[in-house]
Amino acid sequence: MSSPLASGAGPIAVAAGLTFAAVDVSRLLAADTSKERIAMMREPPFQVTNALYFVVFIGLLLALVCFYLRFHAEAGALGAVAFCFALVGTMDMAGNMWFDGFAGPWIADVAPGAILAGGSGMLVIGGFSSYVLFALGWMVFGIAGWRARMFPAWLGAAFVVAGVLGYNAGLPPYGIPIGLAMAALGWWITTRSARSLAAPAARA
Repeated sequence: MSSPLASGAGPIAVAAGLTFAAVDVSRLLAADTSKERIAMMREPPFQVTNALYFVVFIGLLLALVCFYLRFHAEAGALGAVAFCFALVGTMDMAGNMWFDGFAGPWIADVAPGAILAGGSGMLVIGGFSSYVLFALGWMVFGIAGWRARMFPAWLGAAFVVAGVLGYNAGLPPYGIPIGLAMAALGWWITTRSARSLAAPAARA
């Protein structure tokens, strides 16, 4: 019996992708760049939208898992590689966004000098890894997923472009492309399912 997560992969991916893109738009609107960095980080709209950005990363991961549950049987080893790269990169960036959304405002209140001083050491390594792995993960997902015939070439290209732009996904609006690519994947799954159901009825 098919998993409910696999069966709902299309609508879940559409909802997760569109929500992801919408939250990144809200982050762009909430970022008042006319203010100094610390003052901007203390603004409630900025704090709320940054916290929500972490939350929609959870949705992105769920959509990815649902997609793989649905197509893993026909994807083979290459499909597994595509899934694992995207999963690792997204988890790493999600951790970065949790820090920005929840730890960042607290640090801005109690130790603003730490933010103004910039990063060093392990903080730089961790931050840089999230940017690189997120970008690389979705680029590999696009290429390997297409080669494994998990989705058509145009979707593979969309994920590659979204991955390249996603290197800066910590800053709005660079998260929007991956959200739209995931929504497009969900739309493709949904229409593909509809065609599969319509074909036997047409033959009958």
